[in-house]
Amino acid sequence: MSNEKSISLAVNLGPLSLKNPVMVASGTFGYGQEYEEFVPPERLGAVVVKGISLEPRPGNPPPRIWETCGGMLNSIGLQNVGLRGFLEEKLPWLRPLAVPVIVNLFGNTVEEYGELAAALDGQEGIDGLEINISCPNVKAGGMAFGSDPKMAFEVVSAVRSRTDLPVITKLTPNVTDVTVTARAAEDAGTDILSLINTVAGMAVDVQTRRPRLANVVGGLSGPAIKPIALRQVWQVVQVSKVPVIGLGGIVCVEDALEFLLVGAKAVQVGTANFVNPQVTLEIIDGLENYLRQQGLTDINEVIGTLEIPERTQ
Repeated sequence: MSNEKSISLAVNLGPLSLKNPVMVASGTFGYGQEYEEFVPPERLGAVVVKGISLEPRPGNPPPRIWETCGGMLNSIGLQNVGLRGFLEEKLPWLRPLAVPVIVNLFGNTVEEYGELAAALDGQEGIDGLEINISCPNVKAGGMAFGSDPKMAFEVVSAVRSRTDLPVITKLTPNVTDVTVTARAAEDAGTDILSLINTVAGMAVDVQTRRPRLANVVGGLSGPAIKPIALRQVWQVVQVSKVPVIGLGGIVCVEDALEFLLVGAKAVQVGTANFVNPQVTLEIIDGLENYLRQQGLTDINEVIGTLEIPERTQ
């Protein structure tokens, strides 16, 4: 008979309860079905599907992906099947899964965000909504909603007023002070915050003297942005009263643990899914092993335990 104590990876994100803190990031796991042969969805803490808009979007023209040192630039352009396509073609496969399903959504106006939230609210098989506020507001000349706290507040308020589902707001790092946007989203009623989204960047072909991406500018993800993400998550945790999900450059269990130590209640794995489709499973197993090595039995004994030495004069 084994005397080994059982390990618990369960975490609570306000109204959301997860069996473990490892989620997949929107846009890197398709609609879940694409990874079925590599990752049993039920082993994950939650599945976050590719962003949904009211109407289908073809995305940006190629080239729209460029590998960089320690990361990846992408300007996919939020290609997706649209609301109707998602409800009719994708949700039936997701519905029976024994794992929380989070739908990422975005719009070009505040009204579109509200319409999407209302349409997704009450749909069987959807356990929460994640708002992408890194999208351009067409009524404001293309400024991203997340770059202005007032616009962020309006978007989150529009979604919050049209759904009873748990609401996650995904913050952009492309701001001077991410805590200001975090407070705005919290004041507007978000239940959870997730950060960071991609960092704006570009690459140039010196032979042709042209941008590597047809859209010129793209979003940088992967290991290169982890220090930025970790710092911003730590900052937001200090001021936020709602749970925080950390993401940005996580490729192994040590990366995930760093985010948990600074106070994130859960993590999302993104770009690493393209390199190693089973990375999430390896991280989940790694968390269990870490707890055993540390003589702990509950992942909540790790979350938020970063120790910062007092500065000496």
